[in-house]
Amino acid sequence: MTERQYWLVKSEPESYSIDHLRKDGRTAWTGVRNYQARNLMRDRMRRGDPVLFYHSSTEPPGVVGLARVASAAYPDPTALDPKSDYYDEKATAEDPRWFLVDIEFVERFPRMVTLAEIREDAALAEMPLVNRSRLSVQPVERAEFERIRRMANSA
Repeated sequence: MTERQYWLVKSEPESYSIDHLRKDGRTAWTGVRNYQARNLMRDRMRRGDPVLFYHSSTEPPGVVGLARVASAAYPDPTALDPKSDYYDEKATAEDPRWFLVDIEFVERFPRMVTLAEIREDAALAEMPLVNRSRLSVQPVERAEFERIRRMANSA
């Protein structure tokens, strides 16, 4: 059995927020069109892995809750749908190019842990999030994950 890994996913709250996920319970994490993020989902994410849910492109941006990987990776059907914003004319059923995982809601944090707070915390200085990573799917070290959870649950 492989060791559990920890993740952060970004979403603009106007498009899909932690509250949308809470209402839906589970969703396919469609529309990722970056090869590095795709490879993380396809090759490394495993069912049961914990996920920090991050609201991006909002003021302030920050981690707002917790989700969990709910499926193995599978082809992203939006890549094959000409009506989708995420359609890829080079993708085929035989060579899908783009993959996704399902994520499920675990909890909304009592408070947001803002990007500014994360940047100020020396224990989080090596996070890809802090180092200007624009990836919508990022690995997180266990200690970083636990630190952010503690921060979210502090007054």
